[in-house]
Amino acid sequence: MPVSGKTSEGFNILRSAPVRAGTYAGVCLSSIFVLWVLVANRVPPLEMFARERNIVAVALLIFLASVPVMRFYRSPLNLLASGMLGWSLLTTTYLLLCVKFAGLGQNYSGFHVFMLGAVTYFIFATLSWVGTIIWKVRANDISDSQR
Repeated sequence: MPVSGKTSEGFNILRSAPVRAGTYAGVCLSSIFVLWVLVANRVPPLEMFARERNIVAVALLIFLASVPVMRFYRSPLNLLASGMLGWSLLTTTYLLLCVKFAGLGQNYSGFHVFMLGAVTYFIFATLSWVGTIIWKVRANDISDSQR
């Protein structure tokens, strides 16, 4: 095996910004969701703060899910790739938790959870794409008017 200054080929994908951002977002989303489910099911003294707990958890999930949108707002393809990777990790975590907590999957299946994120990220990627097109047309229009 030749030794060179490069890392192995399998880890080059981790150098991609969308993959890194999506992985970080997915791990953070999954961590918050696991913590939310564990606190809701295993800490009875905090049941009187259920509404506040749920509001804080949803706010954290929305904030972390918006990281790929904010990071790649001018690059629709990277936004979509990063967001879908992160949401896929969250969906996998949801499916694994459905095995342990039987009531968790009663209202929403794994497919529903995945589609919730997929449609949302597709909408933001589409808005980003349209915004990018408008930005480029406007920039060309301004440069043409200055000639």
